Amino acid sequence: MLFVSVSDGGLVGRCISSAVIDKDRLTQAMGVCGGWPPSTALPMFVLVCLVSNISVPPVAFMLSTQLNPMAEDNRLAPNCICQLKRSVTNILKDGRRVVVILDMEVVKSADEVAGKIGEPQPYVEGESSAHTAFLTITISYGLGGQKWTIRARVTNKSGIRTWSNSRGDGKLFSMEIVDESGEIRVTAFTQEVDKFYSIIETGKVFYISKGSLKIANKQYSSLKNDYEMTLNGESTIIPCEDTQDVPMVQCNFVSIADLQAREKDTILDVIGVCKSVSDVTRLNTKNNREVSKRTLNLMDQSGKLVEVTLWGEEAETFDGSGQPILAIKGAKLSDYGGRSLSASFSSTVMVNPDIPEAYKLRGWYDKEGHSMAGQSLTEARTGGGGGGNTNWKTLADIKTEHLGHGDKADYFSCIATIVYIRKENCLYQACPSQDCNKKVVDQQNGMFRCEKCDKEFPNFKYRLILSANIADYGDNQWVTCFQESAEAILGQNAAYLGQLKDSNEAAFEEIFQQANFHTFVFRNRVKLETYNDESRIKATVMEVKPVDHKEYSKRLIINIRKMASTQ
Repeated sequence: MLFVSVSDGGLVGRCISSAVIDKDRLTQAMGVCGGWPPSTALPMFVLVCLVSNISVPPVAFMLSTQLNPMAEDNRLAPNCICQLKRSVTNILKDGRRVVVILDMEVVKSADEVAGKIGEPQPYVEGESSAHTAFLTITISYGLGGQKWTIRARVTNKSGIRTWSNSRGDGKLFSMEIVDESGEIRVTAFTQEVDKFYSIIETGKVFYISKGSLKIANKQYSSLKNDYEMTLNGESTIIPCEDTQDVPMVQCNFVSIADLQAREKDTILDVIGVCKSVSDVTRLNTKNNREVSKRTLNLMDQSGKLVEVTLWGEEAETFDGSGQPILAIKGAKLSDYGGRSLSASFSSTVMVNPDIPEAYKLRGWYDKEGHSMAGQSLTEARTGGGGGGNTNWKTLADIKTEHLGHGDKADYFSCIATIVYIRKENCLYQACPSQDCNKKVVDQQNGMFRCEKCDKEFPNFKYRLILSANIADYGDNQWVTCFQESAEAILGQNAAYLGQLKDSNEAAFEEIFQQANFHTFVFRNRVKLETYNDESRIKATVMEVKPVDHKEYSKRLIINIRKMASTQ
């Protein structure tokens, strides 16, 4: 039998050592502790945490990710007796062996053992003095070295993303894989994209060898793993037909009601019933790329609703008929208009997934949830003057309610009229690259230089930034309008306005004059900013829509009735 000594004071990063003890001594030790639990056979492999200072052998034990709570809540403590139920052995690059613990039970707690058992002797093999650490592993086999192979299931595969900058062009894709010990994110760049992208299929199991590990960027991943893997020129990926015991996707679902307490931009997992869904819309990004978008509302047992945005192919293919269960792994949380979620580039979207949480949610919804209206955490943005949950304010409320003075920006909608637009410096010449809107410098030789891209171009594109004064019945406010909202106000695109400014100044002036005294629904972002020791509110228009007077009238009638009922 193999015993392991863990130095007192914690687990992670502590040195371990081992001692050999025979079965009779083990049985005697267990007798001191009260014997084996009923109906439990003597295990083939037992880990006993003992306090000692003996030398460290070339063997280390590691906890797989799902066993972390055993260390965090001190169930795994010095002097406790543990039974190993499942484990694997890995050989590191320097020849050391690591036993990866996949499943383990604390048979006797440290308090029950009440001290060290016997006098364990150090196990010495050669004169090795290598120190190993008790570590929390990545995915069970992949820590350190290059001589390893893992068998894991692909739970998510992204599309190929490209980039172009001063250092050159490139591309990448990422995937998430899972085995019985945990999950990890894997990224491939450039040559490895060409080599592996067509091989990888979501849901399939593969043998993966020789990747590089680095600290994970938690900003872009919800995986419970401190590391992520990068494929390199020596990496291999081979399809595996033996898929038994390889788990499916692992999710750590957050209740919709709990989204209120989470920080903006948090990456998390969520599951809910699709209560409603919009049609697909198409919009142009800042890079003039058309993308599909679809919004829907999810509700769970908390009775709360949240708006979720799907993009691209997910938006095109999603079918919300029959109010399906939708699970999203790696959704990004936004505070725009309350709380909302977006399925990002690396998210996994699952419709009616074959997981216990989905069946439980379906049972609840069919029994009682279907009759609930639900309370939305997201402000309605159907706009046009309508009601819903939109945060309607007047411009005077910016001052009276001190909007924008908190730690975060405030968002509100208002109906206001354009009073004046500054046309000076409203257009600028921007970099023509798809992913760049940086202002270019005219080289006076027919070329335009972008400092961000570190390139010169024979052309440019026009971008709009408007400074406008809007007013309602109570106050007025200067606002900044960027490309999309500026084009909506002026009724013309930036490219046409740029050409007109160069060729027909009078016609250019007329467009600005015609935009005055038009009324719109403005969705605004306000935040107190300080510049040159002077603090003032900066208001930015996020969206501009025409007024739906029918919906606006309904809202006014509702407000009048509310006011009348309080008199």
